[in-house]
Amino acid sequence: MTKTTELRPASWWRRLCQVTDRLFICGDLPHDPDGFRRMLREWVDAGITHIVDVRGEWSDESRVADKHPHISYAWLPTHDNGGGQDADWFEQGVETICDALADPGARVVIHCHMGVNRAPSMAFAALLELGIDVGDGLAAIRAARPIAAILYAESAIDWFAERSGWTASQTGEARMRVRAWHAENPSDVWWVISRIRMAEAEAA
Repeated sequence: MTKTTELRPASWWRRLCQVTDRLFICGDLPHDPDGFRRMLREWVDAGITHIVDVRGEWSDESRVADKHPHISYAWLPTHDNGGGQDADWFEQGVETICDALADPGARVVIHCHMGVNRAPSMAFAALLELGIDVGDGLAAIRAARPIAAILYAESAIDWFAERSGWTASQTGEARMRVRAWHAENPSDVWWVISRIRMAEAEAA
């Protein structure tokens, strides 16, 4: 298996990554106008109809509406401070994603700043709701986006367990499966973030 440190994280930062036929993950759109237009055009050309932006620090809703008003934009802000994420955040995000996917012509991209933790974790929660197994969901996200750490996956499990009426035993077993998957598929997340920050600084 390719180790995280053998990747070039900056090359994956703003790469549109397809997790399922209609669900994608990415980092955010560039701030500079030319880069913004180019990348948004790439999304449009890929058939993206819905953007789910989970950054707490920024929103591009008005800029997207100005260039491509047909794209639906949902801003569901949250932190990226480690620890956990609130159940309400997952509930709102997954409802938004699944409502969009109810249209067979829809394609949804979930993004945060780097596409490392928040967006992949929301995608994982959506996959759970769509009936995908815990291990299969984590594997699909990592296969599509090798820099995805999915560190809020246990929070997604807690949300889904409560939503689904799982017992404490079922919840604990699912949490252990997430931990075992992370142990078997480690990601040097701080190295990944540092390399993207370096690329970000160089481009500034």
